[in-house]
Amino acid sequence: MQKSVRFNEGHALFLSVVARKEGTKRGYLSKKTTENSRWHEKFFALYQNVFFYFENEQSVRPAGIYLLEGCTCESVPVPKVSTAGKETLDKQHYFLIVFGHDGQKPLELRTEEENECDEWVEAIQQASYSDIIIEREVLMQKYIHLVQIVETEKVAANQLRTQLEDQDTEIERLKGEIVALNKTNERMWPYHVNQEDEDPDIKKIKKVQSFMRGWLCRRKWKLIVQDYICSPHAESMRKRNQIVFNMVEAETEYVHQLSILVNCFLRPLRMAASSKKPPISHDDVSSVFLNSETIMFLHEIFHQGLKARIANWPTLVLADLFDILLPMLNIYQEFVRNHQYSLQVLANCKQNRDFDKLLKQYEANAACEGRMLETFLTYPMFQIPRYIITLHELLAHTPHEHVERKSLEFAKSKLEELSRVMHDEVSDTENIRKNLAIERMIVEGCDILLDTSQTFVRQGSLIQLPSVERGKLSKVRLGSLSLKKEGERQCFLFTKHFLICTRSSGGKLHLLKQGGVLSLIECTLIEETETSDDDCDGGQVFGQLDFKLIIEPSDSPSFTVVLLAPSRQEKAAWTSDISQCIDNIRCNGLMTSVFEENSKVTVPHMIKSDMRLHKDDVDICFSKTLNSCKVPQIRYASVERLLERLTDLRFLSIDFLNTFLHTYRIFTTAAVVMDKLADIYKKPFTSIPVRSLELFFATNQNNRSGDHINDKSPRLCRKFSGPLSISSRTSSPVRTRKLSLHSPISARVGGLDLTNINSIPSSFSQSAVSSPSSFIPESPQNSESGEVSPCRSPSTPRHFRYRQPGGKWENSRCSVSPASAFAIATAAAGHGSPPVFNNSERTCDKEFIIRRAATNRVLNVLRHWVSKHSQDFEMNSELKMGVICLLEEILRDPDLLPQERKATANILSTLSLDEQEADAQLRIEDILQMVECPRSECFESLSAMELAEQITLLDHIVFRSIPYEEFLGQGWMKVDKSERTPYIMKTSQHFNDMSNLVASQIMTHTDVGSRANSIEKWVAVADICRCLNNYNGVLEITSALNRSAIYRLKKTWAKVCKQTKALMDKLQKTVSSEGRFKNLRETLKNCNPPSVPYLGMYLTDLAFIEEGTPNFTEEGLVNFSKMRMISHIIREIRQFQQTPYRIEHQPKVTQYLLDKTLIMDEDTLYDLSLKIEPRLPA
Repeated sequence: MQKSVRFNEGHALFLSVVARKEGTKRGYLSKKTTENSRWHEKFFALYQNVFFYFENEQSVRPAGIYLLEGCTCESVPVPKVSTAGKETLDKQHYFLIVFGHDGQKPLELRTEEENECDEWVEAIQQASYSDIIIEREVLMQKYIHLVQIVETEKVAANQLRTQLEDQDTEIERLKGEIVALNKTNERMWPYHVNQEDEDPDIKKIKKVQSFMRGWLCRRKWKLIVQDYICSPHAESMRKRNQIVFNMVEAETEYVHQLSILVNCFLRPLRMAASSKKPPISHDDVSSVFLNSETIMFLHEIFHQGLKARIANWPTLVLADLFDILLPMLNIYQEFVRNHQYSLQVLANCKQNRDFDKLLKQYEANAACEGRMLETFLTYPMFQIPRYIITLHELLAHTPHEHVERKSLEFAKSKLEELSRVMHDEVSDTENIRKNLAIERMIVEGCDILLDTSQTFVRQGSLIQLPSVERGKLSKVRLGSLSLKKEGERQCFLFTKHFLICTRSSGGKLHLLKQGGVLSLIECTLIEETETSDDDCDGGQVFGQLDFKLIIEPSDSPSFTVVLLAPSRQEKAAWTSDISQCIDNIRCNGLMTSVFEENSKVTVPHMIKSDMRLHKDDVDICFSKTLNSCKVPQIRYASVERLLERLTDLRFLSIDFLNTFLHTYRIFTTAAVVMDKLADIYKKPFTSIPVRSLELFFATNQNNRSGDHINDKSPRLCRKFSGPLSISSRTSSPVRTRKLSLHSPISARVGGLDLTNINSIPSSFSQSAVSSPSSFIPESPQNSESGEVSPCRSPSTPRHFRYRQPGGKWENSRCSVSPASAFAIATAAAGHGSPPVFNNSERTCDKEFIIRRAATNRVLNVLRHWVSKHSQDFEMNSELKMGVICLLEEILRDPDLLPQERKATANILSTLSLDEQEADAQLRIEDILQMVECPRSECFESLSAMELAEQITLLDHIVFRSIPYEEFLGQGWMKVDKSERTPYIMKTSQHFNDMSNLVASQIMTHTDVGSRANSIEKWVAVADICRCLNNYNGVLEITSALNRSAIYRLKKTWAKVCKQTKALMDKLQKTVSSEGRFKNLRETLKNCNPPSVPYLGMYLTDLAFIEEGTPNFTEEGLVNFSKMRMISHIIREIRQFQQTPYRIEHQPKVTQYLLDKTLIMDEDTLYDLSLKIEPRLPA
């Protein structure tokens, strides 16, 4: 940078003209003269680093020029003057320019506006290039430092050069001495030869000495090597190397998956998009496969680098490879943020039949191995967390003083930041992937699953019973159904629909032609089917395991679907979930209709106006994904906000409820949840935010008909009468799971048209409601009689219209209050007499509506909690008593509606039934205590079918005994794992015992043929276990056959037939851990429960989630996205736990399988293996 600038007058005039026209800053400033210290107003113009001032704005020639390079500019306070002029000076703002040149006086300027002063100071400061000057000084200092280093190195090089010359001289001198010594030795050599020839014994002694020295040296080095091999450092290095080898194998598999994604899907679809009739556009291809090809190229480079490091083994340096990977993480971030959108675009494209057909053709490629496109798109989401786990293990075996430890820790921290985002995205898109996977299994396709707002709830096997016209069950047909399984159906429950399918032998699903897709808004759930005198023992035949769905579509006749669950627990889970979905739909609809009738705002407006449901705050953070209620999903939140969402009366998402009840133990306690529910019941107005209440109560006063509601309404607080007799809770013989807020709500269907209903008094009878002259159902079969069915309420039909005497339909707005509409919709749902509203105040009392909604919300949550999480109440007696007390308090409410009373009684009865069912279930402890018959059977006397069935029964009993709370917190990996997760440890021990039994039984045979026959029989047992969907048993047997003590018996395996070996390879491929058990996961998706999965697969998934993200954020908020992923895994585990096997217990077989005296330990097995087939000599 130049210190001086040479320019002539022409240059100055040109720059002044440019400054006046295009200057950075221009305007009038007052300048202080140096002669008389007076202020004169001048026109200033700033251009780059040149500062001009003129006499006025019209002046052509500048009056002065200042070079601002290196100067400083800052505001200065007002100078002190006399009192008379102080008032004038206070309105001025001063700033000072100090130039960097020696001898140049500072320039004092002032303005009348403070903002203008700050702008001038900032502009002049930028024009001074002070930052560049400082940077130049820093660079100059570095340059001087480097020059000094170079000079020092030159001096050191000269010194070394001198030393080398001295060493060369010394070497030449030593060479001369060596030459002289060699000549002397040559002269002495004849005397030595003669001496050796003369004394042979000395030669022998020297040989012995040489041998002893070599032997001692080798022994010493052998001891040194053995000590190092046994040292902790060598063990750590071996583990470190093994981790790297596993990482290379995983990376090879990952690159192969990416290449399939690109070569089998991306590139063919690009070509298809360029065809004349493209099934997909280029934009959609880019949206689905964003950055996929770039990610593949990146990991090919990373994979090649890993293989190059392996070539330099045992020196494994990996930090520089991760240094290459880290700058490319923004590619992964874009892929992650686009992942959910890509699945949505893919779902939309599948609605095009040409594209769907083309995609199935691509997926049929042998390289895909039966996996779908969604599976390959998900693989990159799990790769970064896999690197984190690998780095965590590497750091555990890397010394603190290692040269690359800091680099590995830095790479781990960067990957963890990206992993947090990925975990959220994986959680948000899990539901979309699940829906698409189910849709792909259905041969006919199912368009409702392409709706991204459709949330999966549960799936399982149920038996569909045939029904005749009057709803009675055919006994003769039932026997053949239960034996031949003709009525077995694969059922899927979503938040809006219920699917009933049959499964073909190839694992594909077929929707039923009639009743395959049931819309829940058109369904009524009856938990216990009716019985007649002719069929009075129907409940005994099925053990009260059947339930009924009555479907009343708007465009076709109604029909009934009767389903049979395998157990009471399974039935309770199904009915609870179905009723929860129906309740959510109809409750939201009723609240919408009630609020819109009597309020200036609608429910969607109420939800949209409540920013607490959409906008991030200090105590909550939302995801972009919407839940089943069209509200953003929670990503992080405080415990208070989660409880607030649980008890918000405006909506309740079933996926949120499932996640909360599965994982609440991590961030709160059951007592806190119960206190919140009790508080909502007693003070329901705290469940809606103040802003929403203000919108709700901004009603039109004309609707109130002049009625005035007292501020201190008696119904603002709960009223309680005396204790209610428990016997009155089961007055009705038919238990129907109905929604108390039971009103048609769909815009497509319509609602209750209560035109001129004010002619009907509020105290009405049940017959008046069901009279054909008042309400006429649109369904023809329901219009024949005004008689009320004992298992159906008159409010059940979907469409009611009020018909005037003239027979014309009236479509004007109903003038009745919401409380009356609520009473009409709910009173008929009970089986007793409807409640009598004996005052006109309740007619317009919206507080009554909110109290009823609060009661239903509390009952819904408790019903879901008690029916699906009964273990919480079995292990916590205080919680159980708290629920019972709350339910009894609800029963004492005088305003309680009949169906609410019935629902409360059902929950109380469920609490007592759970204990009876828990006592009735067969447990592994009971089997161990069965000693009626001594063990007399041996392995040869038991058939493969008997062994496989009893192994499956034992595995399922042990598997279903695991309470879901043991899956939280990685207790199975802690030091006190036996106390924290005893049932998981029992399952692991049972797996090891069964595997040891298989290996021990094979090793008991002394001859080769018997051992080969045992192997063939155990492989047949494993194949039968596969047919029974017991993949845990398959892995128990295959892992035993792969033990070193069995695997090394080459003579034995040579006797095993080829068919058995091929079957063994097939079974091993099914349960292989390759690709996160990808084959086993696909098999479980396509199988009908009951099934016993391998528990280690789910424990690996849970550990994967726990390692990737913390439970709480740095701000102390609950990571609810993590809770959602944990809940998804627990729900899948509980689905397999709740579906029992119909296998009869055979004590003689189970006693053999559980006899621990037959089991040998690993060392004994290997010693026996060496004894049977010794090692061949080297």
